[in-house]
Amino acid sequence: MLSILNKIILLGFVIFFTTGCVRKQYNRSYYSSHYYKNSRAYKKLKNQKINNSDAMQRATMRSYVVHGKRYYPTMTKVGTTYDGIASWYGPNFHAKKTSNGELYNMFASTAASKTLPMNTMVKVYNKDNGRSTIVRINDRGPFVKGRIIDLSNKAAHEIDMVKVGTAHVRLTVIGFNAKIAKTNFEKRQTAGGNKYFVQVGAFSRLEGARMIKNKFNKLILDGNYKAIIKQTNIDGTRINRVWISGFRSEDEAEDFKKENGLDNAMIIAN
Repeated sequence: MLSILNKIILLGFVIFFTTGCVRKQYNRSYYSSHYYKNSRAYKKLKNQKINNSDAMQRATMRSYVVHGKRYYPTMTKVGTTYDGIASWYGPNFHAKKTSNGELYNMFASTAASKTLPMNTMVKVYNKDNGRSTIVRINDRGPFVKGRIIDLSNKAAHEIDMVKVGTAHVRLTVIGFNAKIAKTNFEKRQTAGGNKYFVQVGAFSRLEGARMIKNKFNKLILDGNYKAIIKQTNIDGTRINRVWISGFRSEDEAEDFKKENGLDNAMIIAN
């Protein structure tokens, strides 16, 4: 027969393992349970509205730094495609704030992008299995090399990538401001619409402009930017302006000025 001490130890093991199993099963079913649907978090998520304010758009289009790397939110247009790897995020972030101020809802069709404007509508095509879904961008991430989008739990289920964790995808921009573009006019619209340049010189003689252009292209610029000459007429006089092109936002152009000591250079939106 078991001693009293052995019985106590055996009972302890039984309690430990049974409560552990119950806890694990509870966690898996919690988000669809009666208790969760009556919680404060569920009610907030159910009643929240899409944040599409001008102030939010301005704030989330500024450049930002994560893990020492600077990211530049980018203007885009309907029909633009991006290829890369998708991942997904779920319970650990559920009901927490996203980058645009909303609460993350793992049961909504949303996603995180490092650079796409907030409330951009994107079709996500899983190249591994041919399935697709449509999501709205309302967060920033994923900050992992090679990954271009972080899908909500719902969206990840819709393209059958939850178990695998990642998928090779093609993203297609299909609308803005939480709306899918349907008319030709809507399809021609862009998020923002301006391109940004830094003017580093203006010359009446083309030779002078070419010299500055070549100087920047050889000594300063990398593959992201290019010096160009923009010719304009002012009161009958031709002016050759040297512009640095390739900036995706005003913040990016401002950073370039500071890094290269171009305090007097002008930023031009065109």
